[in-house]
Amino acid sequence: MTDIITLSDPRVAAVIVDDCHEPLVDVRDIPELRLDDRQADGDGAYARLRSGVLGRLLQAQRALPDGLRFLLVEGYRPPGLQRRYYEEYAATMRAAHPDATPARIRELASAYISPPEVAPHTGGGALDLTLCTEDGTELPLGTEVNATPEESDGACRTDAPNIDAQARAHRMVMREALTSAGFVNYPTEWWHWSYGDRYWALMSQAPAARYGSVDLPHDDGEQSEGSAIPA
Repeated sequence: MTDIITLSDPRVAAVIVDDCHEPLVDVRDIPELRLDDRQADGDGAYARLRSGVLGRLLQAQRALPDGLRFLLVEGYRPPGLQRRYYEEYAATMRAAHPDATPARIRELASAYISPPEVAPHTGGGALDLTLCTEDGTELPLGTEVNATPEESDGACRTDAPNIDAQARAHRMVMREALTSAGFVNYPTEWWHWSYGDRYWALMSQAPAARYGSVDLPHDDGEQSEGSAIPA
């Protein structure tokens, strides 16, 4: 992973978190957004974003060429689910690399699943998304959303050389729109963009992350107050 800073990098964990306590909002009733259900869960966690992230996503969508829209696959992810995903994939990496050190396993795993303590999704600042037409037809972007490095032969990387010109052009359309709204990409996953988390802060040279890990809102509509993830 030459020249790619992954979420296992100590510089990510060292970023200070100064949570602004924006609420997690449910985007299922936002008519401007298309929401995919492949990651849907009973609590609707996948459809939640921090309010400021939602505003930036809508801004980015307005920057897309005519006839294109974003298709949001997953936003917020509960901390417990993030930890389970990470531990399962780390176990796969340990089986594939039995002689690797724990630090190396962490690095390998973080190319696909973030270590829980620094995970952008648990703060409501991350987006897994792709492009579609007005009628919801997904555009080809080289791999499926959430394709692993192993099954895609590395084509899941944003700048992967082993994708065709059409997919590369579509990734560039996404990049231009999302970066114009302040998002940063996780370069091992073309579909993963974030704002306000530790990785965003490191890559954009912000003084602190805006979002720490949060819990789902209570049933009465009030959000549980989130606390910053320890560095």
